[in-house]
Amino acid sequence: MFTQYGSAIGGLVLLQAMLQHFFYPYVEISFHEFTGKYMKRSEAFMAIQNYLTENAASRAKRLKADSVKDKRPLILSMDDYEEVDDEYNGVNITWSSNRIVPASTTFSLYPTTQNPRYYTLTFHRRHRKLITQSYINHVLTEGKAIASRNRQLKLYTNDPQDSMWIHAVFKHPATFETLAMHPDRKTEIMNDLTKFTESKEYYAKIGKAWKRGYLLYGPPGTGKSTMIAAMANFLKYDVYDLELTAVNDNTELRRLLIETSNKSIIVIEDIDCSLNLTAQRKKAEEQNNDKDDDPLKKMTRIDKKSSKVTLSGLLNFIDGIWSACGGERVIVFTTNHVNKLDPALIRRGRMDKHIEMSYCCFEAFKVLAKNYLNVENHPLFETISRLFSETHMTPADVAENLMPKSNNKDVEACLRNLIEALEAAKKKAAERVRLEAKRGKAREEIEVVERNKKEGGTSAKEGKLSELICQR
Repeated sequence: MFTQYGSAIGGLVLLQAMLQHFFYPYVEISFHEFTGKYMKRSEAFMAIQNYLTENAASRAKRLKADSVKDKRPLILSMDDYEEVDDEYNGVNITWSSNRIVPASTTFSLYPTTQNPRYYTLTFHRRHRKLITQSYINHVLTEGKAIASRNRQLKLYTNDPQDSMWIHAVFKHPATFETLAMHPDRKTEIMNDLTKFTESKEYYAKIGKAWKRGYLLYGPPGTGKSTMIAAMANFLKYDVYDLELTAVNDNTELRRLLIETSNKSIIVIEDIDCSLNLTAQRKKAEEQNNDKDDDPLKKMTRIDKKSSKVTLSGLLNFIDGIWSACGGERVIVFTTNHVNKLDPALIRRGRMDKHIEMSYCCFEAFKVLAKNYLNVENHPLFETISRLFSETHMTPADVAENLMPKSNNKDVEACLRNLIEALEAAKKKAAERVRLEAKRGKAREEIEVVERNKKEGGTSAKEGKLSELICQR
């Protein structure tokens, strides 16, 4: 009899398990932290994490604390394997935080994370339409809005080890207000940037990817990097500092482009030094040099050959088909020698706006005087204005001469220090002009001697000219 009861109970348990398996009334949706071949962090996961941290974490029993810098409040989020309830339009929803525990340790050539996380959303199947068509969109929208409110700008660079983007918090103090440039030019650039951010529909209308290129060129010390920082702070865009020499080939360059976010500035500094556009012409010479027995020279040549990025690949990176993936991107090239760049690289349409970062003018000096000395007018300004019209000095050199070197150095002492530096630069420039004129005259005399040789001139005259040249 008891055996019959036991069999009946066992059958009921099995039936219950089967019913739960086939008729389980709840639906589960998982959102994983990393997706894709290269383990790219999921934007949906990050948005859900922001939403739960602000809206549901206060109801969780187990929390995870994350410290932050700059006296920001402590961030509390759901701990692993914790559940919280949420409500939407009268419907109860459950969120759970979990981790994937691998069955065995595996080796991967690509970056991996230790036990990646995922969120599971559980709800009754009769609310499927509400959850999938409304609630999830609500969570993602709210999560992105929270991220925007709490957003910190980031500075990215490509890691030469695994060719992935790595980042740090971007906290450069430069702004257009403190940038040493004529106010009219700064206003022009700010208006251009503002117009770009407001022109999404216009770019779609004309059939052009929503991006804009800026070429910053000028001598070293004229503020090209500072301009980029001011642009990032003005637009509230992340900065991607692309080191071309660390990119293996065009395919890798394209992948790095795809992984950049919208609302970002992609920077290639010193573009004339970052890419050897004459590599093909030097190929034969390098192959001959490979026979060199010096191991140090061989290692240097191998390092130079490691990057196979071509001009064609870079052009496609700027405005090829793949450049249309994403939007609201600013591409900035900087160079000290604009004449060395291939015209195809900097033509209008690729580098839409060319900005010359020139030597410091008097208006730019007044910005620096306000920044460094907190002075907007001074009797010595007239002398400084005259000197700026007579000689050249970079904003970096002007700033260095204005900066107080001790606590007891007053404003006038700093301004006189700048005047001395400007006068010294003026004398140096005048001496350079004099020497160049002297060399030019000597070259003319050499040409006269050579011409006399060809025409059979007298040796006495030739000797006199040669003696004069040697004396100089």
